[in-house]
Order: sequence, then C-alpha cells, then structure tokens
Amino acid sequence: MAGAAVVVAVPSPAAPPESGPAASRAPGTAVPRREPSGPRPLYVGTYTSADGGGTGIGIASYDPEAGGVTGAGTLTGVPDPSYLAVHPDGRTLYAVDERQDGGVTAVRLADRRVLGTRGTGGAGPCHLSVHPSGHWLLSANYGSGSVAVHPIDASGALGERADLVTHSAPAPGPGQQGPHAHQCVTAPDGGHVLAVDLGTDTVYSYRLDEASGRLTEVAQAHTRPGAGPRQLTFHPDGRYAYLANEVDDTVAVCGYDPGTGRVTIGEPQPTGSSGGTNYPAQFLVTADGRYAFLANRGHNSLARYAVEADGARLRLLGTVPVGGDFPRQIAFSPDGRLLFAANQRSGTVTVFHVDAGSGELRSAGAPFASPVAVCALPL
Repeated sequence: MAGAAVVVAVPSPAAPPESGPAASRAPGTAVPRREPSGPRPLYVGTYTSADGGGTGIGIASYDPEAGGVTGAGTLTGVPDPSYLAVHPDGRTLYAVDERQDGGVTAVRLADRRVLGTRGTGGAGPCHLSVHPSGHWLLSANYGSGSVAVHPIDASGALGERADLVTHSAPAPGPGQQGPHAHQCVTAPDGGHVLAVDLGTDTVYSYRLDEASGRLTEVAQAHTRPGAGPRQLTFHPDGRYAYLANEVDDTVAVCGYDPGTGRVTIGEPQPTGSSGGTNYPAQFLVTADGRYAFLANRGHNSLARYAVEADGARLRLLGTVPVGGDFPRQIAFSPDGRLLFAANQRSGTVTVFHVDAGSGELRSAGAPFASPVAVCALPL
C-alpha cells in the first residue's frame, strides 16, 4: 500500500444531524457487522446492448466468509440494467434501463418476477435509490440531466412518475454540452434529496414532499469548473460526505447541514492515481466511519483513506490494485466484511476482505466473470 498522505478539511456544518430510523444507514456505508450464515445472493448489473454484454441481471451467490462467488444464471427481461438497488424491506430489486428512452424496473425477489417498468421521462438513467421511507424511487437521467421520482406501492411495484426535475441552471461546465445527472440519493437525516450533476458541476439539494413525491430545490453547491462530480457518499454521522469528481480526477470532503440541506464542498485532493488518466467512480465508507475507499477507473485501483476529525478530513493511505479493468462501482456486503468491485472492461467482479481494524484490503480470490459488469449488489 503506497501513496502520499494528504489532509483536507471543510468548515463544520451549522447543525448536528437529525436522529431517527432514516439516519441509521448512510448511502454507501455498511450496516453494523453481524455473523454471516450460508451463501448470500449477489446481483450483477450490465449493459445488454454492449458488445459482449449480458442478457439481463446476473444472478449469483457468494460465501460471506471466504468471499467466493458462484454464478446462478440470469434474470432476463430488463434491458441495460446498469445500476441496481434494493428496497429497505429486502423484497424488491430495482434496476435502471439505461437507454435513450429511459426506464426503471421493479423485480420481486421471492420469485424473480418482473413487476413492471416505468418511464423516467429522460435519457440514459444511470443511478437510482430508494427513499428510506420505502415509498419513493429516485433516479438520475444522465443523458438529459434530470431527476425522476416514482411511487412504490405495497407490493414493491412502481406507479406513474410523480415528478421530473431538469437541471437547467447553472450553465454546463467546460467541455460539457448540457446537464448530466449522475446520482440521486437521500441524505442520512431523511429530510433532503441530493442530486449530483457532472455536466453542471453542481450538487443540488431538494426537499421531497413525502405525500406527493414532488421535489423542491432548496440549495446548490458548486465544484470548481470542470471537476465533473459523479457520486457523493456520506459519513455515518451524516454531517460530512465525500465527493468523487470524475473529470478532473479529484475528490473532496463536503460539509452537510441537515437543517437547510446545504452542502459545502471542500478543496480538491488526490485520488492516488499518480497523475495518469483516471476517472474516480465511487466512495464507500465503513460503518464505524474510520475508513473510506474509492474506485479508480484507469488507474484500476482502490484507494484507501483514513477518515479523521469526526469525518471532516480524509487522509490518503495508499492504493491496492483492483484486479480488473475499469472498476465502475463498488459495494460492501451487508456485514461490511467484504468489498465487491464491478469491473466494466474486464467483465469481472473482484472481491476483497476488509480488515476491520486497519481498513486494509486483501483479495478474496480469483475474479468472478460476468459480461460487462457495471454494478454488483450483494445482499
């Protein structure tokens, strides 16, 4: 593990995080550790329209102790399911249909029945998440730079779109032709929805009306021009988050104020890529808030950071080879003991053991082959 130590801090937010069930798990973090028991399911997203791509959502299982992955077939009928998420009750899987005429699809996990697809009202949806209430699905349309909201009924199926917000301001950043919404996620306090837009170099904060599903913008936070923010992941205490800037190959610590939804973006800092061509993809933060990991596409590594000052600082500890090509997405197993990396260009999922004390990563064995693997969702 090698790399320069870099420390960057941002001003403390004005208010402490709210408490309650919605604050129990921040997006991108692992839940508290529990003892694993028997094989666990793993779902893999892909591009069905790409050369050499899959035919649907890959179905596999993994050993929660050893980390080995075993294939179990494919769930067909979902086109270009490039990003996956599961309902808080664990009964329904959701996938984006990343096509020009974008959609989101619900799948009942008990019998793997497709419950239906709804249009997102935009092009190329690339990310989705379920609101902590379990009543709303949020999705980000990359191609058209918009955010969609769909109601979720008691069966897990999706209703007609409740809202669609297009990022019309500010103007696109350098080299961009328009807005490109890359993520839509609920803050840990449950009070605000944040949308990260690569095209406008902006993190938008919204209030979600939980009765109607309508979004109301309350704040904007801007990166430096041309940063190209991609995804944001919260520290477990909800007052700080870590932003991966895809275009300029940097990351930033962000302060978050639960009272106003306002995000404060700190100074850019290194990804551990050593200055080569690299596109950081996504952060993960351990459940205890001590370590953060970053997927580096191009450098093909996982960067490890120490999280300091109660979340206000990241210190780069080094990088480890990801064991594949172009790690587009990473995820923890529910107990936080394993880290999965979906490697798009090599068509593999690699698995690492996570040392709870040091945060060090150790390979769990040979990669699992999966066509154009762009998302791994261990349950």
